[in-house]
Amino acid sequence: PAPSNVFGIGSEHPFANYWTCQGGLPEVMGVLPSKDQADILIAKYFEVVDPVYPMINRRTFYADYERFWAKGVNEKYKSDAAMLALHLVMYAMGTQFIEVPSYTERAQTAEFYVSASNQALRISSYLSHLSTRTVQAMVLICYFLMNDNHASDAWVFAGIVLRQAYAMGLNRDPDIIVPHASAAEKQQRRKLWQAVMFQDTFLTVLLKLPPTATHSDVSVDSLTEDPEPSGSPNSNDTSSSSNARIINQMSISAIAFSPSAPEPPPPPPPVSSLPDPYYDPVTAKDDVSYIRSMWQLANLVQENLCSPLSLSLPLFSSPRHRASLLSSFRSTHRNFPPSLTLLDYTALQQLAVTQPRRVRQNLFLTSNYYHCLMVLQANVNEAA
Repeated sequence: PAPSNVFGIGSEHPFANYWTCQGGLPEVMGVLPSKDQADILIAKYFEVVDPVYPMINRRTFYADYERFWAKGVNEKYKSDAAMLALHLVMYAMGTQFIEVPSYTERAQTAEFYVSASNQALRISSYLSHLSTRTVQAMVLICYFLMNDNHASDAWVFAGIVLRQAYAMGLNRDPDIIVPHASAAEKQQRRKLWQAVMFQDTFLTVLLKLPPTATHSDVSVDSLTEDPEPSGSPNSNDTSSSSNARIINQMSISAIAFSPSAPEPPPPPPPVSSLPDPYYDPVTAKDDVSYIRSMWQLANLVQENLCSPLSLSLPLFSSPRHRASLLSSFRSTHRNFPPSLTLLDYTALQQLAVTQPRRVRQNLFLTSNYYHCLMVLQANVNEAA
């Protein structure tokens, strides 16, 4: 019999094959936009996508980004393929939100960039060699696939993301698993795990499939406001150890040889009095409150919606149980910051003028919350 599509949508392979066997990284480099175009797409990414997936340290990213574009062609060929994959999927996400006359042209360009990102991941051997950039790129590819009507592919790709996040130990308390890491790196790990976890949670509740990001000892309360940047924005000390490639711990070499004790972190760079154009303390504070809110909602959804829905079980055992669940969701929602629960249209319009990032976070959180509330309200248990 002919194979069937898992969810009946997105039947074509998501990554068009433009690549040759021997092309390698130079072939992928050949599809990069001009620097001016790249700047526009990255700015659009940080304007539209980063507010709802605030997992990339903008200061570190831009330092790496400008350093990459300053290199000559031959030097670019030696770049980290995972970093290039991250750049390309960010171009793809930016393209999805750029206003162009032709929808078809925009879609084709975005899909071309995401295919290039996937090829760069393949060149980086992303199934066995991991880094923060690798997981960041995969999270964004999964988000792109959901936006691009490829729910089946997004579900399968999200499974790889979760396995790799577990392999990196992102689900573990950074104070336990990487005690010598800097405060900034620990913060980065928590943000990245949260992005992986709530992407998995809300994808599974939409598709009524089992949640995967369920084993973690990272606490919501452990996420604090971003530490103040400690060095000049132009400092060379931007390659956090979290971007170092990690060999799969299930490989023969990892099993046969015990790792040596971790080296203590290098001393921090000297403090600079220069203003940092990529760090805003108000934005950092707002992002943390948004991440905590999404995290709390995801924990509630995982326990009370995802697991029973995946087994076709009723969500409640009695009318009283149902009322209790609804009360838990509403109580959680009431404890979110007021700017994230604002529903008045006029007030949202006014907030969009001064804090457009906050409005995007509000709309993303609100849409997920009310979708889950609708699922709970619509669920029927005839036995109850």
